[in-house]
Amino acid sequence: MKIAQVIALEVSDSGDRLDQWLTRQLDDLSRARVQRLIEQGLVLLNDRVVTEKKTKLKTGDRLLVNLPEAENLDLEAEAIDLDILYEDEYLIIINKPSGLVVHPAPGHPKGTLVNALLSHCPNLPGIGDVKRPGIVHRLDKDTTGALVVAKTDYVYQNLQAQIQRKTAKREYLGVVYGSPKEATGVIELPIGRHPVERQKMAVIPVAKGGREAKTTWQVLERFGNYSLLHFELSTGRTHQIRVHTSHLGYPLVGDPVYSSGRFHHVKLQGQALHAWKLTLTHPITQESITAIAPLPQELEKLLDYLRKISHLN
Repeated sequence: MKIAQVIALEVSDSGDRLDQWLTRQLDDLSRARVQRLIEQGLVLLNDRVVTEKKTKLKTGDRLLVNLPEAENLDLEAEAIDLDILYEDEYLIIINKPSGLVVHPAPGHPKGTLVNALLSHCPNLPGIGDVKRPGIVHRLDKDTTGALVVAKTDYVYQNLQAQIQRKTAKREYLGVVYGSPKEATGVIELPIGRHPVERQKMAVIPVAKGGREAKTTWQVLERFGNYSLLHFELSTGRTHQIRVHTSHLGYPLVGDPVYSSGRFHHVKLQGQALHAWKLTLTHPITQESITAIAPLPQELEKLLDYLRKISHLN
């Protein structure tokens, strides 16, 4: 492991835990990152390696923090155009198009959002997951819309915590088959890997490995046997909206996995689902940021078509 930087610090007060004190001193590092450095033996207390994060510090203690070089991603930076909704030195919010895979995986080693981000933000390596640098949350390949990426480790941890605490708000728009009787509703059904078709997710009891999932929905427009729904996520399970709507009998139009797939009247690349609005608190400035991703052209065409046929009937 190569060391990129060594930080020397001296304790001027006593009684604090090692990880808490270091987190306050090192503004760019999250507490989780500091704890990992301690566990890896990269922190020295009075010239001796210390691996216990709860170690109490005393006035006059000397600390050396070794920051390793970012791990080699073995990923290629690619100059792929990005539709940027918001950007500063700490984070970037992208309007992801349909067909763009978020991070490399078997079958998609190149041409992903991560490849594009590595070109646009060269400092991303080392932030969060090595294979998903800076990626705070995901969108499926054919789901469009707003997605936030962190540019520092602290911002990454902070934004993930906002999503976990439900203080960040993720709102989606989707077109489903059918017309729910109610105008609003909440779906609270656990989701897990399908027991037979391993590429799919399904509603699975918690006792059998399912994880709690909650989706709030509201009907915005009805078009005969189709509806435009607004969704808000309280959790972020894989394929959550797609699984929940399909389970209730109102699958997303064009979903190749959880519905009949092809919609013959308007050409769709995948499911008619769009991450429309993302609201979060800026981890550094504490300002509220709301990023709205305009509807993609194919979803606009779908809505125009459904409005037209609903007026004819």
